[in-house]
Amino acid sequence: MKKYTFIGLLALVLSAFNSCGEADKVVDGIFEDVTRGAILRTVNLVSNELPIGQADGSFIVELEVQDQEQGTLVNQIEVYVGFADNTEQIGPGTNVDEQLFDTVESSTFTTGEFGLPRFTYSVTLPELLNFVGRTEADITGGDQFPIRFELVLSDGRRFSSGDNTGTLTGSFFRSPFLYSPTVICPIPEGAFTGTYALTQTTGGIFGTVFVEENVEITATGGTTREIAVTAYPQFGGFARNFPFELICDEVKIGDLDTGLACAAPNIVYGPAGTTTMYDPNDDSSITLIFTENGGGCGGSADVTLVLTKQ
Repeated sequence: MKKYTFIGLLALVLSAFNSCGEADKVVDGIFEDVTRGAILRTVNLVSNELPIGQADGSFIVELEVQDQEQGTLVNQIEVYVGFADNTEQIGPGTNVDEQLFDTVESSTFTTGEFGLPRFTYSVTLPELLNFVGRTEADITGGDQFPIRFELVLSDGRRFSSGDNTGTLTGSFFRSPFLYSPTVICPIPEGAFTGTYALTQTTGGIFGTVFVEENVEITATGGTTREIAVTAYPQFGGFARNFPFELICDEVKIGDLDTGLACAAPNIVYGPAGTTTMYDPNDDSSITLIFTENGGGCGGSADVTLVLTKQ
């Protein structure tokens, strides 16, 4: 985080008012709310994915401590860990409630660029599994390990995610206290990227949903992919990005508001009832199945796309 980020935040606040006096009151109000307690600002979320089969796969986050005494009121930080089983195929019903996992003492903090205490916290998938009493056979892609930080002040007060407000979770402060690293199955480097021929094998509510043409699959994360498509050429064509995720042999498609409509509400693409599988070791072809919900246009249809590597 560069210093001009904070300056930019103040500039936005100042520019929204006609007088310095009014702006000062707003800025003072923000800092009055913040300094009543303490926050843990996300400086850099280095890794929020936990790849199965990689012993060094880790959740890593860099955090900054802030309180009304430049971070010196924080005595220690408690780390709580649980397990959320989000899949039906493997280990259904094996959620684990959070418990105290670790304690970070203030003596381990370093000083960041704003003169405030910072530390980097990391934990591996094997360590998390051992703590919740699970093995890799009990988990699969999409499962999560909620990790919650709780500040313990020298006067006994505590602050965590339950104390958050909109001011703390947005803009400069970014202080959620709670993270949910997700289990993934690693994909070979460079797989499922490059030029693919797009073919639509089942139609949507208007027939053609995307133009059948060569498209580029771009990696937007370890397991996330995206294609740039032209939607509804019969109505003039609309450039859209269509994201999907490759999670342990299964293609996941989330809800995507197209911004297009005959009348409110908009057309939305979402997950279909059919589970789409893929072979992580064969990126020559991949099938995407999603539901086109017509919104104000009426109707819905399951659409099937086949992407074939060129």
